[in-house]
Amino acid sequence: MDTSNEQARKDAEGLRYCAGFGNEHSSEAVPGALPVGRNAPQRAPLGLYAEQLSGSAFTEPRAHNRRSWLYRIRPSAAHPRFTPVPSPRLRGAPFTETAPDPNRLRWDPLPEPTAPTDFVDGLWTLGGNGDIAARTGMAVHLYHANTSMRGRVFGDADGELLLVPERGGLLLRTEFGPLRVEPGHVALVPRGVRFRVELLADTARGYVCENYGRPFQLPDLGPIGANGLAAARDFLAPTAAFEEEDAPCEVINKYCGRLWRADYDHSPLDVVAWHGNHLPYVYDLRRFNVLGSISFDHPDPSIFTVLTSPSDTPGLASVDFVVFAPRWLVGEDTFRPPYFHRNVMSEYMGLIEGAYDAKQGGAGGFVPGGGSLHPMMSAHGPDRDTFERASAAELRPQKVDDGLAFMFETRWPLALTEQARDADHLQRDYDAVWQGLERHFRS
Repeated sequence: MDTSNEQARKDAEGLRYCAGFGNEHSSEAVPGALPVGRNAPQRAPLGLYAEQLSGSAFTEPRAHNRRSWLYRIRPSAAHPRFTPVPSPRLRGAPFTETAPDPNRLRWDPLPEPTAPTDFVDGLWTLGGNGDIAARTGMAVHLYHANTSMRGRVFGDADGELLLVPERGGLLLRTEFGPLRVEPGHVALVPRGVRFRVELLADTARGYVCENYGRPFQLPDLGPIGANGLAAARDFLAPTAAFEEEDAPCEVINKYCGRLWRADYDHSPLDVVAWHGNHLPYVYDLRRFNVLGSISFDHPDPSIFTVLTSPSDTPGLASVDFVVFAPRWLVGEDTFRPPYFHRNVMSEYMGLIEGAYDAKQGGAGGFVPGGGSLHPMMSAHGPDRDTFERASAAELRPQKVDDGLAFMFETRWPLALTEQARDADHLQRDYDAVWQGLERHFRS
């Protein structure tokens, strides 16, 4: 067992948070560290350096502008030259290794690592779309780690990272302070924010959506009204904490799809105080307020959207994050699992725990840690066994609470990496789940 786990657990127990997604927050680890009335006074308090971290262009509309002011022990500019490092398992857009494939695909979980592997080394790219340099599109990564990051810090200049743990909790030590994220939670780390990942269990496994486009935001509610889906107040931001260490630290920077490194002589997690709205969050997916039909049929799966990254076309997301959280099903004369459909969006689905109500679980099926990809306009829906069972079920009120699944849904085709296309854990007989759907038509 990682000897740092117990200390990480103790540290995590004392975490305190600021609440409210997208809001302006402030926090100071030492009283008086935040300047009053000025962002960059001639001399910042306590001998600190004032630094702005901008996640958007300076002149974007106020509602879209993302920036935070950091008051740190040393400025970020004080670092040596970055040099490239090999990253054979990690890829970035544009994804050109393979041609986009219209076939439905499904994978088992990533194999167990055979050597000490931290979060960065454990990242494995499944595929993606868009262009990092043009700030469009997204990537799907998975991670499997068995040790905490030591003497290393990671930051992503290419996009923001949405972490979805499936096995084992994580303690994210960020520039803004620590965040604890467990299976059933998600963590959002904005573009450029540096962090270190410490494991809260022997191993950690999960999913990552890397969003190159506009930052994730809460979806508009339209006719739903003021309440429902994910509430801003349930997104928790860290409180300030800092590391004052004059010790070697390897800083890994993801830039235009490649990893670069520089050896600092101090920890860059040295922010003593901060204020702004470009900051990390953690969210408990069980706080999602599920809405649905109380008469017949079901709404489109867009009703399960937690976060959305808008595109240049209103209503058409660059990427949505969707969760199928515990809920009641009460529809009359309704086929209650997700219906058969084809869609202009490409859908990557993962499973955090339990079973999904439209897919067979167990060995060789859709299991926690695994994933499926349904490309745009590919026909999909419940497998044969689920269809037969749901078609004959007595339609009493039913609580669906034995699973937690999610989806990364994107407007563009999702091209695979070669390692995903050729992976040993790819289920090569996935199409068979729809075989045997009998003809019932009678004229």
